[in-house]
Amino acid sequence: MKPFMDKDFLLDTPTARHLYHDFAAAMPIIDYHCHLIPREIYEDRQFENITQVWLGGDHYKWRLMRSFGVDEKFITGDASDREKFQKWAETLSLAIGNPLYHWSHLELRRFFGYEGILNGDTAEEVWTLCNEKLRQPDFSARNLILRSNVKVVCTTDDPADSLEWHRRIAADRFPVKVLPSFRPDKAMNLEKPDYLDYLQKLGGPKSYDELVAVLQERLAFFVSLGCRVSDHGIESVPYAPATEAELETIFQKRLAGDIPTAYEQKQFKTGLLLMLGRCYSKYGVAMQLHYGCIRDNNRYIYNLLGPDIGVDSIGDPSPLKDLVGFLNALAETNELPRTILYSLNPTENAAIGTVIGCFQGPEARGKLQHGSAWWFNDHEKGMLDQMTTLAAEGHLATFVGMLTDSRSFLSYTRHEYFRRLLCNLIGGWVERGEFPDDEKALRTIVEGICYNNAQAYFQF
Repeated sequence: MKPFMDKDFLLDTPTARHLYHDFAAAMPIIDYHCHLIPREIYEDRQFENITQVWLGGDHYKWRLMRSFGVDEKFITGDASDREKFQKWAETLSLAIGNPLYHWSHLELRRFFGYEGILNGDTAEEVWTLCNEKLRQPDFSARNLILRSNVKVVCTTDDPADSLEWHRRIAADRFPVKVLPSFRPDKAMNLEKPDYLDYLQKLGGPKSYDELVAVLQERLAFFVSLGCRVSDHGIESVPYAPATEAELETIFQKRLAGDIPTAYEQKQFKTGLLLMLGRCYSKYGVAMQLHYGCIRDNNRYIYNLLGPDIGVDSIGDPSPLKDLVGFLNALAETNELPRTILYSLNPTENAAIGTVIGCFQGPEARGKLQHGSAWWFNDHEKGMLDQMTTLAAEGHLATFVGMLTDSRSFLSYTRHEYFRRLLCNLIGGWVERGEFPDDEKALRTIVEGICYNNAQAYFQF
């Protein structure tokens, strides 16, 4: 029996261990998509306790605690931080097979040096140890990033954001690049009840042309501060072409207080997304499309707590004809930017693998990417399925690799988890004689996926 989470955790063969320990482990990290708060980085936040850094805003953990029958008081309610941590420890102790079990223990080991097991009985010991460490200067927000060997952080930012904290970080000469990402979801979601209020944050555009001009101006501003990545959280990739006159009519309908039909919404989102795709191509900004999610399923919890609190799920497969139509509309005029596709529905893995192969180009190796296993899929099976499918349908060696997609400064151990799985997958192929034991090629593949490919792809 292997010991729990030893140095060869998830590494089953000699080749896998060699690839991880000698090549992957020491590679720096590019976190090209996360939800860290720039102000906390600038102010170099010092967390008071482990609950703040671990459970604050982490809907992954909230969801697991609800599944374990924990009362909301101890999840997002008014219980003390110590009580919340106790309930989390009790929840985690029996969470066999869940990636949070591995991620949590990796974080305890790598950041806090705790080699034991977190459960209800050890919660006080871990609480005391972690909080003593968190009071030390080298556990501040910036130092946690530096200790994780991170070179670039791309936060997720609304077009209306002033980017004040990014400018301050840059002026402060923090050695890690902290760059904004353009996330215009609120400008596209005209069906939302607060859409008209949001438009005021953009200066109150009175026409579709004015909205386009504002978004283009804001994107140029983001690019001037180093933005190399955009991001879109959409239900599915839309494709319903419309004329400028039709888009104007739809926008005016919404300004008048009416909600456009479902098809009009699709037309509007198609028009804006195509316009932005062309702008991304012009500026050399990569476009990330996250789709395939049904959000806010439990309306009681949503009405009580708001969005992003753990009541979202995998959605139906997206219409592939729409995805192809959208990509082709940009490719036809040679304005398709570097694009990363993430579907939350894993049944689309093979389809995405074949679609991206239709739109590759010499502008970048792997110009079209099948993004890393996302959200409900960033566990052992999900990561292996995504990489195996990408290898079978495309070119795994061009993959830009892992990202945190996290609000926590401790989540960088997810890269270690990913790298171990990557090396075990490749190592298995070599051990079974499915790929030669070619040291140069293997090193290029592993180090590329861990870091080098993202550096070249995003042009940081």
